[in-house]
Amino acid sequence: MSSNSRVLEISVGIFVAVGIAALLVLAVNVSNVGGFSSGQQYTVTANFDNISGLKARSQVAIAGVTVGRVVNITVDPVTFEAVVEMTIDSQFDEVPVDSSVGIYTAGLLGEKYVGIEPGGAPDFLEEGSVIRLTQSSIVLEKLISQFLFSQSDEDK
Repeated sequence: MSSNSRVLEISVGIFVAVGIAALLVLAVNVSNVGGFSSGQQYTVTANFDNISGLKARSQVAIAGVTVGRVVNITVDPVTFEAVVEMTIDSQFDEVPVDSSVGIYTAGLLGEKYVGIEPGGAPDFLEEGSVIRLTQSSIVLEKLISQFLFSQSDEDK
């Protein structure tokens, strides 16, 4: 076996290994497996009419900065609303109690996240707080059907 073919085989092996490592990093970033924080956190909940694609481990953000993660999603058996349980890093312990939360879409892949819009109250969220002001996820199918039906009504 010549040294040229040996160098070629090693080069191809390194290229394949780098490609697999790159795919692994991409998969971890897309799936939100990477940890957010190992420090102290507090848990808050919010009720939504529709969460459309929000998942556990989705980001919780203020002004685009990740401050926590969605921990659990359940359905309230009385109101049939989605109850979203979130943990927020304790360094963000001065989020006003009158803050509002909404479900938004990030990026081209349509990944959902919870965005917090801080209010102006002097009191702050704490362990077990419930955020009352919520904005559900926008369902693209409903928007399209509303647009189509409004267009057909104008044609008459």
